[in-house]
Amino acid sequence: MKSKVFYDGKATHLEWEHDGITPKMIDWFWSNLEKCFILWHPSQHEPLEWAVKPKEDNIVGSIHIAPQTWNDGTRQNLYIRCEDINTVPDWIKEYVIYDHVIFVSAIGFGEEALRNPEVFGYRIHQWQKTDFGVIGKSTAVGTKKKEDEEDGKIWAEHCSEEIGNWKAFLPQIYELYKVVTNPIYNPYSDLSVAGNGSTLAYAHQAGQNK
Repeated sequence: MKSKVFYDGKATHLEWEHDGITPKMIDWFWSNLEKCFILWHPSQHEPLEWAVKPKEDNIVGSIHIAPQTWNDGTRQNLYIRCEDINTVPDWIKEYVIYDHVIFVSAIGFGEEALRNPEVFGYRIHQWQKTDFGVIGKSTAVGTKKKEDEEDGKIWAEHCSEEIGNWKAFLPQIYELYKVVTNPIYNPYSDLSVAGNGSTLAYAHQAGQNK
């Protein structure tokens, strides 16, 4: 995987590209994290559970519990919510330049997060088709607590290893699960978007809020 990391004063960005992976595979991945989470980072991830499962065709509002230990030795038991684009601040939406995206936020570290969620910061993953596969960009931005360049480097190292591991399992597991046609057990959420900045919306919802 080719990648590049940079910090812009507010957020840390990881640019990446993959051969042999399609946007649809990555769309599928996010609704099926429980099947993939350990494979995504075998040395640092623990089994994932859904506190709020994705709907059959809509991942927005789902919450997953993502226990993991980063390269600095810090273990986190994060509660992570998939955000409604309409609730994301416009200045953060301005970072989106590709035609598929997911916004997730850390909302806490235990069950209290389900009762009183509090957004600590956002992670933006975006991607689109190229002639060889996909090109993408992942972004970390703190809101409650600003994440400085050093914080960003720790996150980017972990994220780069995650994104890089897609090549090892995503095409294969995506093909294997095609035989499961019941969307309850094999959900899929279309994460393609239309518009930009304040008008950004999932393509299947574009125009509904006008």
